[in-house]
Amino acid sequence: MKENLDWSNLPFGYMRTDYNVRCYYRNGKWGEIELCSEDTVNLSIAATCLHYGQEAFEGQKAFRCPDGKIRLFRIEENAARLQSTARGIVMPEVPTDLFVEMAKLAVKKNERFVPPYESGAALYLRPLLIGTSAQIGVHPADEYLFLILVTPVGPYFKGGFACTDYVITREYDRSAPLGTGKYKVGGNYAASLRANQLAHEQGYSCEFYLDAKEKKYIDECGAANFFGIKNNTYVTPKSTSILPSITNKSLQQLAQDLGMAVEVRQIPEEELATFEEAGACGTAAVISPIHKIDDPDAGRTYVFSQDGKPGPVCTRLYKKLRDIQYGIEPDVHGWNTIVE
Repeated sequence: MKENLDWSNLPFGYMRTDYNVRCYYRNGKWGEIELCSEDTVNLSIAATCLHYGQEAFEGQKAFRCPDGKIRLFRIEENAARLQSTARGIVMPEVPTDLFVEMAKLAVKKNERFVPPYESGAALYLRPLLIGTSAQIGVHPADEYLFLILVTPVGPYFKGGFACTDYVITREYDRSAPLGTGKYKVGGNYAASLRANQLAHEQGYSCEFYLDAKEKKYIDECGAANFFGIKNNTYVTPKSTSILPSITNKSLQQLAQDLGMAVEVRQIPEEELATFEEAGACGTAAVISPIHKIDDPDAGRTYVFSQDGKPGPVCTRLYKKLRDIQYGIEPDVHGWNTIVE
């Protein structure tokens, strides 16, 4: 264990670790897995990832659990989502078995950076797929690099599992219908930086997007999925421009396990006024309960927590998901992968 780390006060950021794991795609096939101690990549100045955005990534966490084991949560789902993204921007798909093997190896070789249980921290995995061919001209690369880096991280929001405030933006769109919003590519996040910066300057945790076409329906909470709770029902948006969150998918299943109904559908903005609770969800924050959403253009405020504390349903879902991730509650859906 790395003794000089203050595990309980880690930021959500990058820290160099011992190794990353790499695999190259050349001549139409994936090569051998390589272990690398350097945290730089040697690229041509004409690489397609730099000029034409042939770049995709994933986010995943490894947890040190009370039983001493290290668990990865739904790693095969991350592999499947990266494969979907690869198809969307014409890159070779990383086979699931290769993806999982590399993820396990990256965790094993950096085990001393896996934070202890109850520290509130985790080991974050960042799988990255980039086009490396040198070319000028808009067409797919011939060669690619897939790598997985890891870094210990604290909570995404400084307050951890605590209520946050959002502001609706109509000036900027994160992604467009039938565009790349459903893929995990860097360009989507670059498109959100300006709106996110403005939200922070106004004192909000994050920006809140409506659909790009009509500005009528709920889209996303910054880079996270939205869900609302009412009448014992878990409601989350259906859209072609939002990323299919693995956390959201898991929460839908857990809501059903708890006897709740689940609805995936378009949510008009005005329906926000009818929700008893609301939250943003994703790998980084798991669940970030929403205190309020301001709509300055319309002069409206939607409040979901009168006392500023997480509601009972958000709390129950958060605890249930975390207990499964940490091996405390039975993994009845087979979501965890134990790193031996």
